[in-house]
Amino acid sequence: MKRQDLDNLIRQDKAPGAVMLYGESHFLIEHYTKQLAAVEDPNMLSVYFDEYQFSSAKAHLSQGSLFGGRNVLIVKSEKKLPKNDLTALIDLVQKNPGNLFIYAYFGTDFKKSATSAFGPKSGGADVRLFRPFPNEARQIVLNEAAARGINLDPYAATHLLESQNGDLALTINELDKFSLLQGRIGIKEIDELVYGVAEVKVDQLIDALLQKQDFVPLMRRLLEHGEDEIRLLTALSNHIAQLYLFYASIRLNGAADSAKILGYKLPPRIEQARQQQSVRFKQPQYTRMMSLLGETELQMKSAGGGSKSALLAATFLKVQSLL
Repeated sequence: MKRQDLDNLIRQDKAPGAVMLYGESHFLIEHYTKQLAAVEDPNMLSVYFDEYQFSSAKAHLSQGSLFGGRNVLIVKSEKKLPKNDLTALIDLVQKNPGNLFIYAYFGTDFKKSATSAFGPKSGGADVRLFRPFPNEARQIVLNEAAARGINLDPYAATHLLESQNGDLALTINELDKFSLLQGRIGIKEIDELVYGVAEVKVDQLIDALLQKQDFVPLMRRLLEHGEDEIRLLTALSNHIAQLYLFYASIRLNGAADSAKILGYKLPPRIEQARQQQSVRFKQPQYTRMMSLLGETELQMKSAGGGSKSALLAATFLKVQSLL
């Protein structure tokens, strides 16, 4: 099932009783878990994989609804549950239609061995949640701001996302800082109240890399302050991919409009900076950089792989050698 189909079913109050949520966006997995579980008078059992016991899960879904409410079972896991367990739990939901089973899978193995248990014949549904496109992410932030009574300017929503390196969970957590402010929240208010790890430091790291400057002190400070190697790697990958879109647009059309390229308008100063930076590199350089970064990300996410920080530094040096 596609995410849009799930949205429609939720709006119509017709969501399936057994749903597996999985994919690349952990934020959306959590978001839809909360949405699906927001039922009237829930009798909730929420467990993580280490706490999961089939006997307890089965007992929870086997009992009748108390006082007209619904028994809700949420299992969050980075490891797959046995297919036999899933099939049995889904069958229990079908026998007790008022009950609800949500399997929030945060792992990276998306093979059919688990999702097949949620096929149409079982009455369940599996929904793969991809990372939102930038314009979708911005709209999610605007919707969350509106739900909190915060009048957030669309440019400011983009600025806030960039300040958190596109991390939706971190971005939305920052919204609470504006809940007491009156009037429209713009870029000025965000710069004053938000400590933007990505804007202040990750962008500095990327600039140092692409200008062939010494990046090691910046990288070390970021890692010491809680950033992880994969986030830094993907931040550079996303930046270079965006630069390539600007580069291609300028080559084809003679100009680059961020609204047409990204689906939303960047603040003028950022748009101009992207345009100027994009034409510094040629097509072969973009191809080699993206290939190198993709291979490194796969290596980092694979089992073993040695020191991630050493691999990250070596990859950044290779990127600089391609410039």
